Order: sequence, then C-alpha cells, then structure tokens
Amino acid sequence: MTAYGNFPGSRPRRLRTTPAMRRMVAETRLDPANLILPAFVREGIDAPVAISSMPGVHQHTLDTLRKAAVEAVSAGVSGIMLFGVPEDGKKDARGTAGTDPDGILQVGLRAVREEVGDDLVVMSDLCLDEYTDHGHCGVLDGDGRVDNDATLERYAEMAQVQADAGAHVVGPSGMMDGQVGVVRDALDQTGYEDVSILAYSVKYSSAFYGPFREAV
Repeated sequence: MTAYGNFPGSRPRRLRTTPAMRRMVAETRLDPANLILPAFVREGIDAPVAISSMPGVHQHTLDTLRKAAVEAVSAGVSGIMLFGVPEDGKKDARGTAGTDPDGILQVGLRAVREEVGDDLVVMSDLCLDEYTDHGHCGVLDGDGRVDNDATLERYAEMAQVQADAGAHVVGPSGMMDGQVGVVRDALDQTGYEDVSILAYSVKYSSAFYGPFREAV
C-alpha cells in the first residue's frame, strides 16, 4: 500500500469506532458546569416580561430571579451573570442607579446570594449603558463623546458597590481603556481582593447585539 504522510501506520479512525470509544478519547466535553446563565432582573414589574428577540428568555422579577438561581444550581450550572434593568425614570446622564446600593442590580445580587450562597458563582455586569438615559457605556463630555477617564471613576464605584452586594465576579463590559486595572485597584483597596474580574477581550458591533439592547 502506498504511504501518504503517516498513513497507513497511523489510522485515527480506530479511535472513532464506537460511541464509547469516542467518549473515552474526546478532548472537549460540554457540560452544564461549563455554562453561565445570563439573567436580566427588571425593576418595577410583578411578573416576568418576555424578551421577544430571545425566545424563552425573560426579564425577571426578584422572585423569579431567585427561582432561576436555584434551578441553575440544580442543573449543575456553574455561574449566573446578572444584568440590572432600572425603571426609565431612574436613568440619568451619569448612570447613578448603577452605583446606588438599592439599585436593581445590587438588590438582585443580594437576593441571589441569600438564595444560593456560594453554590453558584454570582457575577455582575459592570457597565453604565443600562443606567444612562443616553444609552452609552460611559459618561459623556460637553461634546457628547464618551469621557474615558471620567467613566473609569464611575466603574471603580460600581465595582465596590457590586462587591458590597455579594458579587463573586464583576464583568467590566464597557471596553474603556484601563478599565481592568482601575477596577482591580478599586476592589483591592476596599478589601475585595478575592472578587474576580471577568475578561472581555473583544466586543463586536453587529446585529447580534440587538437582542441585548431589547433586554436592557
């Protein structure tokens, strides 16, 4: 038989002959423990609100958020990522609801921690777009552009407030220059050395972002 590369001495199909063999040698496995449940908690509602662009996904009340967290633990999911949706009347230019200890995200964090403790890694979205009346991820300057450094000051405040509320992990998603270092310093300086930061290495402007905009 003519040799081609390592064939016929190498026959990888030997390791794919049966389902049991494939399970044994598989390099990658997808398990509930590899997953994080995104959860949107909305202020001022008494029943979950469906997000039409994400079938099966809802904006939660505090009660249904608690239930979802318990179900995630039962299913073996490792983490839950919370996004707060404040009432429109509480949004302003600086996103102050994002640093209010009684803001909807912080209330949701406390509710989940009370319900499941450390059985679930509780994560929080650290960004201002949910809380600003203009919808941008940061504070705007006089010309209507995002002020990177002024925004970092707000992110530092958000990190501390979210950690105070019980977040195990904060996720700075606003893509500001220097955000991770500023958030790390803010956490360390307020006694939250054990609170982790979720990496956002890249963010795309695409149609896939539309459903998130509806959700928040």
